[in-house]
Amino acid sequence: MPSMTDWKVPSAVQPRAEDYSFDLERTLTAMVGLHTIVPPDAYSAETLGTERTGNGVVIDNGLVLTVNYLMTEAETIWLHLGDGRVVQGTPLAVDTDSGFGLVQALGTLDVEPIKLGSSAAAQVGDRVVVGGVGGRTRSVAGNIAGKQEFAGYWEYALDEAIFTYPSHPNWGGAGLIGADGKLIGIGSLQIERVREGRTEHLNMIVPIDLFKPIAGDLRKFGRLNKPARPWLGVSSMEVDDKIVVYRVSARGPAARAELKPNDVILAVNGERLKSQIDFYRKLWALGPAGVDVTLTLYRDGDTFDVTITSIDRSRLQKRPRLH
Repeated sequence: MPSMTDWKVPSAVQPRAEDYSFDLERTLTAMVGLHTIVPPDAYSAETLGTERTGNGVVIDNGLVLTVNYLMTEAETIWLHLGDGRVVQGTPLAVDTDSGFGLVQALGTLDVEPIKLGSSAAAQVGDRVVVGGVGGRTRSVAGNIAGKQEFAGYWEYALDEAIFTYPSHPNWGGAGLIGADGKLIGIGSLQIERVREGRTEHLNMIVPIDLFKPIAGDLRKFGRLNKPARPWLGVSSMEVDDKIVVYRVSARGPAARAELKPNDVILAVNGERLKSQIDFYRKLWALGPAGVDVTLTLYRDGDTFDVTITSIDRSRLQKRPRLH
């Protein structure tokens, strides 16, 4: 089994214990590595691969919080601890709305869980640590560079995401630790920005405050105890203030409705779109999965309407095999 701690971040961005009021080394022991195996016939295998690695954070006795794409449809999960031990885990919950995933360890971790902090209280400019498995040398000292809405091409949006700089090179599932030593978010993406003519990489972090109200549902039911959002299976991007389709998910509702790459989505149920996040908000406001959605499209000089029956995206995915 491959080691997940045989690399280091550059020494210049490693956190130093003397810069923080909490016990840095002790706090970072809550960071674990995730190594997941997904069946080749899983729906997500084509886009996310069959072998995925990243991080997670121990938040309770044997309970690991991570980002959902690392464990979606996972058949096998291994938890790598900073001291070199490896413990098997099992998928407990995946939430596509927030982007969180939960893994239950099947053996003893013997790791002190990290306490949950307040992402709402975190401010732009605050000093933070983006923690990865392996301690200080696999973690990044940084600052909160921004807090703002975020829209992802995979029908995902947050009203307020956290952005940190500099970027952690192994960002998936990394723990964002606030100035008080508590967990304030989970790493999701690396994005680029241009500042003063120079390209910089940042991490997009899912705020921990989104987890608190759904933690009970995820532990008990493995998902939110409410109807799923409508899903179309459209990957899109915002180009010159237009919502452009660049991929249509196989077997998804949009594929059955014959949407194509380069289609421009102009409106949802007759309401013109202002942005990508506006597209998602209008889509989700129509009702739960199963609702009919009428898109106004522009293609090759023609404008026309297409009605798509949305679904719950989890219907296409393999269910966790609980041990």
